[in-house]
Amino acid sequence: MSAHHPIHPADPALLHLTPRQLTELIVELRVEGREFGLLWPSAESGEVNLYGHRLIDIGNIPASTLINLLALLREYRRSLGVRPQSE
Repeated sequence: MSAHHPIHPADPALLHLTPRQLTELIVELRVEGREFGLLWPSAESGEVNLYGHRLIDIGNIPASTLINLLALLREYRRSLGVRPQSE
């Protein structure tokens, strides 16, 4: 995952993500995004919509949005030389 090469919502690789993996990404986003005000306490792994895209249940965003946002946060931290936060 790279902030310079975002994942497209229709990327077939997203269909192989399990609900547990998506939940782990949500937890990581909560931890990494906390200092930026990115708080979604009710976020959870969603279902596949009619178009076959994986969704995260925070307004039914594509899983790719979650992954791309995490990539941006990681890239920002790397550019500052800051280590990832832990829970």
